[in-house]
Amino acid sequence: MLLGALAIAATVVHVHGSVRAGQVQTLYTSPAHQRIQAFAQDGDLLAWFEPSTKTRACNLVWVWQLGHGKETLPAQGPSFHNVTCLWQVPPASPVGLALASNAGAPEVLWTLRESASRVISFDYVLGATLADPSERRFQQVAHARLGAGLWLGGVAGGGTSLLYSVVDVQYRDQVACLSTPKSAHACELDVTGGGIYRIVGRKLPTAIKGAGPAVGLAVSGDDVAYLRAAPTAHPDGQPMVASDIAVEVRNVRTGALVASIAPDTTPVAIGLSGSVLAMLGSTPGGLVLSWYARDTGTPLHSMRVGKTTAPELAVGKTTIVYRNGLTIRAVDVQTHRVRTIAKAAATPIGLSIAGDRVAWAEDVGGRGRIRAVTVAP
Repeated sequence: MLLGALAIAATVVHVHGSVRAGQVQTLYTSPAHQRIQAFAQDGDLLAWFEPSTKTRACNLVWVWQLGHGKETLPAQGPSFHNVTCLWQVPPASPVGLALASNAGAPEVLWTLRESASRVISFDYVLGATLADPSERRFQQVAHARLGAGLWLGGVAGGGTSLLYSVVDVQYRDQVACLSTPKSAHACELDVTGGGIYRIVGRKLPTAIKGAGPAVGLAVSGDDVAYLRAAPTAHPDGQPMVASDIAVEVRNVRTGALVASIAPDTTPVAIGLSGSVLAMLGSTPGGLVLSWYARDTGTPLHSMRVGKTTAPELAVGKTTIVYRNGLTIRAVDVQTHRVRTIAKAAATPIGLSIAGDRVAWAEDVGGRGRIRAVTVAP
């Protein structure tokens, strides 16, 4: 069934020329009326999530090694049980996607959200590998309509690491909250636990030692940086970023603390490379982009960015990438020079950097496409 799907898909996939430094190239254009809902890259691998259409029954996760063929996940057919194929994915529904090249044995993690129930909302955490494309259901992260329960904090991937985070939210005093008359204070929602989980192949996820409940993750090599959830959740249960708790970098295998950074802003996004941790933070005067030495937490530089800057960062060896509206900008971590490197035609999806390639997906004119630009030194 997988080979058949690939043969059909190959007739409608268009691949364009190689990327040249400084010039935006379109790497992939989807069939008509086919959007892209999530995108990720790692090394020479690209992955994206395409929801089903009237002409194609199944949702698909595509994996493409540049210069080689494309494959789809998860495996389909009567002998495979998967929820991904027929899952209803509305345009506004968030889909998490993370990719790990894993020394030539690619692994992919994705999440699907169900929020239609009046009683409970949940996220499926799913995955597969190219070596074993059958779907693996790692966890169903569920919370009640009023907010108590487990919330998905985020997903991240790169190298040999695939991670997701979970935040446990509970009533401050459930007995008092359910009594009559209700106590507003007792009904407040607190973060009582959670953690960051690592996926290796098809094994059960393992918690990273020492890591607390996180609402934002960034991976580089064997390290993860994370934004810790605040002690008190939003009234609807949504976990929020802690403004006065250090941002930690930990080894994903051992849990050892690599660095602890006390920001002077309220973090809204982080990015991590082999040498730098970058942080986008909110202040009364606007947004500030700061970066630190990854192994020591030493501050390196900070600068103000536009108020329409999106809460997402991508960090390469010498470059930090962010976007202000549709404009994509790159910052040199040594010279602090800021350059506009591209302007997207629609809201960028999965803006990221691998080596010197900045890539993202966008939906234009009823088609999804993947675009890239090489950042020249």
